[in-house]
Amino acid sequence: MSAGKRVAVLYGGFSAEREVSLVSGRACAEAVRELGHEAVEIDMTRDLAALTAALTPRPDVVLNALHGRWGEDGCVQGLLNILGIPYTHSGVLASSLAMHKPTAKRFFEAAGLRCPGGEVMHRSRVETGDPMARPYVVKPIDEGSSVGVIIVRPGDNEAPIHADDWPFGEEVLVEPFIEGRELTVSVMDDRALAVTELRPTAGFYDYEAKYTAGRTEHIVPARVPDAIYAQAMEQAVAAHRALGCRGVSRADFRYDDRPGLGEAGGLYLLEVNTQPGMTPLSLVPEQAAHCGISFADLVGWMLEQAACD
Repeated sequence: MSAGKRVAVLYGGFSAEREVSLVSGRACAEAVRELGHEAVEIDMTRDLAALTAALTPRPDVVLNALHGRWGEDGCVQGLLNILGIPYTHSGVLASSLAMHKPTAKRFFEAAGLRCPGGEVMHRSRVETGDPMARPYVVKPIDEGSSVGVIIVRPGDNEAPIHADDWPFGEEVLVEPFIEGRELTVSVMDDRALAVTELRPTAGFYDYEAKYTAGRTEHIVPARVPDAIYAQAMEQAVAAHRALGCRGVSRADFRYDDRPGLGEAGGLYLLEVNTQPGMTPLSLVPEQAAHCGISFADLVGWMLEQAACD
């Protein structure tokens, strides 16, 4: 995209991932200016009149740096479609499918991608006893950045969720916990960039481990067998296509490499993130840099791919 364009950067918002979105958006706005464009920073609120006013005069493109619900689930994408303003990342359908984990899983399985089993159930089933053999995972059906994710292990005494401190809705997704290593793959349209292994210093790769410096070791390229590396790259692109994503996405996997498991081991696709973070600790910029793509060039490519549905 030629220099001198007006780029509106949407960030902040009102999801559980607001603080991360602020960091992503500010970094992207700086890159937009480095590329020679005007960057108009807009902290998204529920005031749609204020948003439309902020989008006047009309920008050439919107860089969507929102994370979580309302910014990542098709809602703001639908509004931008109505306004006819091209925007980065996936459109309404792919965004909503990816954000709703049980639905995304059905699409992945239909494409031949292996995911953990699991079931959507009312949270009361988890509050009153184990709904499946331990270890298992309880997660909200439509949050990102591991918000609300709980691993229930043998020997844990407390119920994983309680009615008075679970703000994520009446339904939960319960899945068997997959042992092994955490892998992630970034995709730029039909190109997988790299495989990174994530090694938290404690616990699992939760919200704090994602966004706190020093809490997780990033190993890129991941030190896994060549066949597994290639399989993760191929499956990330297949998942991107299965949901109809465009622009950048990131696929997260578990790799169970314990000996003697046979077909029970190997790769499991967990989910696809259609609005990956763009913070200093984020994985897409890190993998892009590994491939020789600067942060500014990554942002420039995202702007070039911007479109309405």
